[in-house]
Amino acid sequence: MEADVKFEAVEFPQANELTIHIMAAVAEHEAKAIPARTRAALAAAKRRGVKLGGIRKGHKPFATRVAAMGAESRNCARKRAAGRPCPHHQRDTGGRSNVVTGIAAALNERSIPTAKGQDEWKAAQVARVLARLSA
Repeated sequence: MEADVKFEAVEFPQANELTIHIMAAVAEHEAKAIPARTRAALAAAKRRGVKLGGIRKGHKPFATRVAAMGAESRNCARKRAAGRPCPHHQRDTGGRSNVVTGIAAALNERSIPTAKGQDEWKAAQVARVLARLSA
C-alpha cells in the first residue's frame, strides 16, 4: 500500500483498498499478539510445574538420533548391496505410497497429461494433488 501498487486478492476478488487495509491491520495486530500469548502460556505451564527445555527421560539428543539414523541407513545399504531385504526400505503393500503409485500408473495408462503437460505422472505429483484436494 505504501508503494502505491494496485493489489488484487485471487481468493477474494471483490476486496477493495479499504478491505485489504483492514485485513492487513488485523494481521499486524495478530502478529504482535502471538508472542504475548506464547509468553503467557509458558508462564502458566511453569506455574503448573512443567519443566521447560532440557532433556527428558528417554529422550535422545538430536545428534544422537542423527547418528543412529545414519548407522541404520548404512546397515540397510549394506543389506541391499548383498541382495538381502531391508525392512526400513520396503513399502507396505497396503500403504499410501502404493496407492499414489497406483493412481499415477492409472493416469499414465490413460495418457492423461499432468498440469504442466508432462507425459508421465509420478507418485509425488499425485500425492501433492491429493494433498491440495484434501486441504
